[in-house]
Amino acid sequence: MALNSTKAGNGRTVAKVGLTGGIGSGKSAVADCFAKLGVTVIDADAIARELTAPGGEQVDAVVKCFGEEIKDASGAIDRKKLGEMVFSSEERRKQLEAILHPPIRAKMLERAARADGAYCVLDIPLLVESGQYHEMLRRVAVVSCARETRIARLRSKRGMRAADIARVMQSQASEEERLAEADDVIYNNGAQADLAPRVEELHAEYSQLFGGSAK
Repeated sequence: MALNSTKAGNGRTVAKVGLTGGIGSGKSAVADCFAKLGVTVIDADAIARELTAPGGEQVDAVVKCFGEEIKDASGAIDRKKLGEMVFSSEERRKQLEAILHPPIRAKMLERAARADGAYCVLDIPLLVESGQYHEMLRRVAVVSCARETRIARLRSKRGMRAADIARVMQSQASEEERLAEADDVIYNNGAQADLAPRVEELHAEYSQLFGGSAK
């Protein structure tokens, strides 16, 4: 059985659509739009948080690689401190990816097998950068947004400093690299309310393409 289609518990085949976009692109808002339509959305970043929470499956492996100081007082991995380490070093980033991406991938496959509907959405921020998910997917949808708009959002909504924004963006794939991987593009340079019609259009297309019916 190909990884890009997963057998659900009742024998149905659930197709997997990868959703990605750079920091500040509005990918999470798009994922919310799919969820509101009843689509199962599986969030890679949420799984990463589970794996690195107190008692998480990958806490020991991360600590072994990055040192005891990477843990916070609760026993969880300090994500801010870890982010500072990996964004400044490609070698460190690759070490972290080698620890986290295989179990994230496995958990995504497990959860996709329990999904309802003709397809599910895998929300994967580093889909292009990691290169570890493509064979799982039937389609890749990219949320695209002008760089200046992304920067303005990150400064106003997250309070990020310009230097931090530049560092994170530099560690991610370029917009051109993401668009080269896209089967579908969701442009998000306007208001968040403008996203829903495009997501509804894709939902209808995916439901028909993968054998279901849009509700």
